[in-house]
Formats: sequence, structure tokens, C-alpha cells
Amino acid sequence: MIKFADLNFQIRTIKKDIIKSIFNTINKSAYIGGDNVEVFQNNFKRIHDAKYCLGVANGTDALEIAIESLQLKKNSEVLVPSNTWISTAEAVVRNNLKVIFVDTDPETFLISTKDIEKKITKNTSAIIPVHLYGQPCEMDKILKISRKYNLKIIEDCAQAHLAEYKSKKIGNFGHISCFSFFPGKNLGAMGDAGAIVTNSKKLFLKCKMIANHGGLKKNSHKIIGRNSRLDNLQAGILNVKLKKLKYWTNCRIKNANLYRFFLKNNKFIIFPKKINYLKHVYHLFVIKAKKRDKLIKFLKKNNVEINVHYPKILPAVTAFKKSNQIRFNKNSYLNSKQILSLPIGEHLFKKDIKKISYLINKFYSK
Repeated sequence: MIKFADLNFQIRTIKKDIIKSIFNTINKSAYIGGDNVEVFQNNFKRIHDAKYCLGVANGTDALEIAIESLQLKKNSEVLVPSNTWISTAEAVVRNNLKVIFVDTDPETFLISTKDIEKKITKNTSAIIPVHLYGQPCEMDKILKISRKYNLKIIEDCAQAHLAEYKSKKIGNFGHISCFSFFPGKNLGAMGDAGAIVTNSKKLFLKCKMIANHGGLKKNSHKIIGRNSRLDNLQAGILNVKLKKLKYWTNCRIKNANLYRFFLKNNKFIIFPKKINYLKHVYHLFVIKAKKRDKLIKFLKKNNVEINVHYPKILPAVTAFKKSNQIRFNKNSYLNSKQILSLPIGEHLFKKDIKKISYLINKFYSK
């Protein structure tokens, strides 16, 4: 069986260091707060060339808190790609704001900059570009639009650790950015964890207050906040894994290049457009495939685990159907019927990529 993901494979070479970190936390009884959190925040902001990093409980909290910190006008509109994980849109609604879904670009599968401008109204207050699958959005164009219409930008970097746009780390283009360390991410904790990154001290302190019951110090509650902490145990694990992130990322990039090589003559599949000035970190390797559902069955029958990200665009899920926006997101809707995620993780070797590619080519040769 070729697994879609293998979290145990990651741990094999660092298991001793993780166990050591866990026992250090236990011995110090440092479960809330603690040195690991501060060390991780410093490490993570440094590798992303940012000034401030705040660890929070998960990626969804990161989005909710980041949006809240911007103090957008109540009931104003926030532009979100129609193909992304639900957290991006969920965080908007939970801040008493209205989600406007933007269609995806048929070549990159990311938010369409052309459609962004079409969806802007006098009530639009922000854009959330999602660096989906690990590929950066067209940030120059998005920044130009944001300046033209005076819009805030919240970067959703949940799947894009270490990704770059024109040699600049993602997370440094907007007003504020959000990361997830869900276990399956390129950098994953052993439970839920997330972070907010920004170059604004004002926004950093505002987020810190929101995440800590409305105060920067204990028993000092200046605003109504919430409880969202990166715990010391997970921070310690992330510090260990962070040392391997660059290597794991390079493994994913290498595997992606192998797929492109072995499948280059297959006319029945489409790769997302490869753009030279982007560093795609391949949290997922997504293609468009004809007869997708039959291909999935064929690959599963041949012991290859496959996924779809995502089987439904957000305007089509029950929670958002009443918004009646499906018809305005045709590219996303059509893509959802063809996209397919192939295994891409660092647990795979050349022989695995070669076998998967062989099976795909065999399927279409029938």
C-alpha cells in the first residue's frame, strides 16, 4: 500500500528528541506558557523573515483572531476563494462579516485576481488569499487591488510553510497572516496548533490580547477576549520538527518534479501552471484528471491512497448554500469534478512516484 500520508515516517529519525522534549515539559510541569512557546515563536518568525509571531491553539483560531484584530466594519464583505478548507470562510462569518466567494484561476487552481476585482463592492473590507496546496497566490496583483480599493489582506498560509513569492516568504505581503500546524501539515504538531504572523507590532499586541482573555498580563482584561494558546508541549514538538522542515520540503519538491517528468506525455491530466518566480512547497500535489472517479477507483484497487481537495466548493456545502453563490464560481465548480490529490509526502521514494505514475499512464492507455 502506498499511503497518502505517513506521519510515523516523519517521527522515526527524531523520536528520541521528541520524547526528550515531552519529558522536559513534564518534569518542569510547564504545560501552559513555558520556554518552548517563546522559543518556537522566535524560531518560526525568523524562518519566515517576519517581525512577530504568536502561537495559538489552531489554524482556525489564528484566522478568527487575525480578522478580529483588524476591526473590520460589521457586516462588511470579505473576499474568500471558493475552493479552500471551510475554516477560511467560517472565520469570516464568526466575526459578523459577510463571505463573498471568488472563483479560482483555471490554470493555477488558486484565487482568480480577475474575479477578485469583479466581486469588489462599496462594502468590501478585506481579501483572504489562500496559498492553497503550498503554492503562493499572485501577490503583486492582489496588493495592487488592495491599494486601489483600500482593502485589508489576511494571508491564509495554512498549507504553505516556507513557500515564497519572488524570493520573499509568504506571510509578509498582507497586513497579517495565519498558519496551521495540524498534524498532517508540512510542519505538524501532535495535536492542534497554529500561529499568527505579522510585521505590525500593533496587530501583534491586539492579537495577543484577544487570545489571552483580553489582556497582555494575568488579571488585566482590557477587552473581551478568548482563550487560544499554543501549549508548551506542542511548541516543544514543533521546535524539534522545525529543524527537519527544510529537508522535508525539498523531498516534496523533488517528488513533484518526478511526477511532472513521469506524466509529462499524458494528455488526459493537467498540472497546475508552473510559475518560475514561485516556490511551491507541495503540501498537496493536485492535478486535473479526465474520468477522475474511475481513475480513483483504479488507483485504490492497486493499493494507492488518493484524496480530493476539495470534493465540494464552499458555496456548495450546506453551511453556505443559502448564499446562492455557486453560479458565480464556475471554474471552481468544474475543477471540483476533476481535481485529484496524489501522494506527495517525504515518506515516498522515487520508486513510489514511478509506480503511481505508471498506473496513471496505464489507466489512460486502456
